[in-house]
This record gives sequence, C-alpha cells and structure tokens, in this order.
Amino acid sequence: MRQNVSFFKKVKFMWTYMCKTLESIRGFVCCNCPGTTSEQAGKSASCQGCPNQKLCASGATKAPDPAIAEIGAKLATVKHKILVLSGKGGVGKSTFSAHLAHALASDNTKEVALLDVDICGPSIPRIMGLEGEQVHQSGSGWSPVYVDDNLAVMSIGFLLSSPDDAVIWRGPKKNGIIKQFLRDVDWGELDYLIVDTPPGTSDEHLSIVQYLSSTHVDGAIIITTPQEVSLQDVRKEIRFCHKVKLPIIGVVENMSGFVCPKCKTTSQIFPPTSGGAEQMCADLNLPLLGKVPLDPRIAQSCDEGKSFLSEVPDSPAAKVYQNIVQSIQDYCSNSLTEEQSTTLKH
Repeated sequence: MRQNVSFFKKVKFMWTYMCKTLESIRGFVCCNCPGTTSEQAGKSASCQGCPNQKLCASGATKAPDPAIAEIGAKLATVKHKILVLSGKGGVGKSTFSAHLAHALASDNTKEVALLDVDICGPSIPRIMGLEGEQVHQSGSGWSPVYVDDNLAVMSIGFLLSSPDDAVIWRGPKKNGIIKQFLRDVDWGELDYLIVDTPPGTSDEHLSIVQYLSSTHVDGAIIITTPQEVSLQDVRKEIRFCHKVKLPIIGVVENMSGFVCPKCKTTSQIFPPTSGGAEQMCADLNLPLLGKVPLDPRIAQSCDEGKSFLSEVPDSPAAKVYQNIVQSIQDYCSNSLTEEQSTTLKH
C-alpha cells in the first residue's frame, strides 16, 4: 500500500511539473516579444518570465553589432542576395540552392557564390562535388572553393577534418562562424550570392537576417513538399519572413508528382491532401514559382556532385527548374531597378 501511495505521489509531481513546463513554453512561444532592440525590450508585460529580460532591460541589446556595418561594406559589391528557406527539413533546400547556383553560373558573364550556413548538416560540399576541399587564407580573407571560374562555394564542411565529424555548437558559436563567412570571406564582385539555410526559424536564420540588415537582400525562396506535414512548418517560416521584414520571392514545391519516363503519366507519390503549395500560395497571396517533379536522377546527381540540369537538360524536372530560375532572375532585375529608382529619388 505504501509503495502505491509513493508511486502516485511521484506521478502527481511529474504531471504538475510537466503542466508548468508546458505553460511556460506556451508563454514564450505565444507572447508578443517586442524585439531586443525595441524601446520596450525587457519592459513590456510579455517580457515577464523571459530569461533574457534583465539583459534586454539593461539596454545592452540595443547597441548595434559593429560587424553589421563591416558586412555591409564587404558585400557592397554583391548585386543580388537570395536566401533559401524552409521550416521543414528534408524538402530539398540544399538541392535547390545548388541547382540554382549552377543555373545562374551557366551564364559565363555572371559571377555566382553559394554560402552554406547549415552549420550542423553541411551537405553543399558533397552536392557541389567539392568534398575534401579546403579553405585557404589570403591577405584579403578566406578564399572560397571554386566549382568553376565563376562559381564559388563556402561551407563549414570545408573546415572539418572529415565529412562525418559532428559540429556540436550552441547559438553563439554558430552566429560567430556565420559572421566570419559574411565578413571575412573574399567574395569579390558578385552578381548573385545564394545562402542555403538549415530548417527552422532559429539561430542561423536570425543571424543571417541581422548581419545582412545593412545590405539589400532581394528576398527569400521558400521550399516545401506537397504534404500538409511540410506545409505546416513552411507557414511558420513564412510568418518568420513577415516578422523580420524579409521579402518572399516565391515558393517552390519539390517532389511534386512523379513523371513516368516511358508513358509520361504523372503519379502523386506525396498527395497534396490540403491542396499543396498551390493552395497555400493562394491563401497567403504568394507567388508559386514552380512544382518540381520527383526524378531519381536528381538525387543521383547530388550524390555524384554533378549538376542535374547539365546531366539531363531535357527532363521534365530540368524544364521546371529553368522556368523557376528565369522567374527569379526577372524578380531580381526588377528589385534592382526599384532600388536604383529609390536611391535616385533620395
């Protein structure tokens, strides 16, 4: 009997603890944070209970990071900056980033760079065929690794002794390496800088947006797959973009059906039970850039470090990619024209 009473006391204690923890988490997730640089930082009602309340209230967070201005000066020679985002992992962000870089660099008159800020899961070196390459130091900073004369790549994968090494870092160290990638890499003059990000809306995303705040960022490309389980997280990413005032160029739906290579019939491997990206874009008033069908050769080309667009240029997926890239180029051209017009007015 005593054992049963003791057991039930333990269960009651654990249940109470869990309820309080969940209540605390809901408070942090749902509260309307005024932002660390706001005049209300650390002072508003929503700040109550936040572990960083004292720090924000002290005013220390309002001081601008001097690296922001340095990065702005460093990237002044980069015409277009594009972020590739998704709230969900495994939807093909790195695959899309790599093929976007390849497609833009297919024009030999354009200088393109691909920056991998997925600190814990850097797959860009493998996808770009650069595994085993190393970064070199020069008088003007770190030299990126080149796929072609006009296509440069930077990733933490180049700094690891083995592709199997785990990067076990907390936020501050992640922020530090992203700052170094933007400020200390010798990017030179670029037409396009593509930033491949990890899934989520956390450290890496906040850092990249903050450090690029003194430069013009064309916008973000949101990657998803047709399933609702993916779209749920992608909607969070879209809200993140709105919150940090990051323009959204459009949405790309990967793994959108499978086109049989023989009969050309399209089958839905991942059924869009809630309407897929098309319905989401209609609901949120966002452009749908394209729906890329499944093709096993995309995964094969990534494993082999080759460009799928060069290997199978006439495939249905490659044609969709080409249309998406053209839409992105048109958007960036219009964005640059608008920025120049605004500069002339002021």
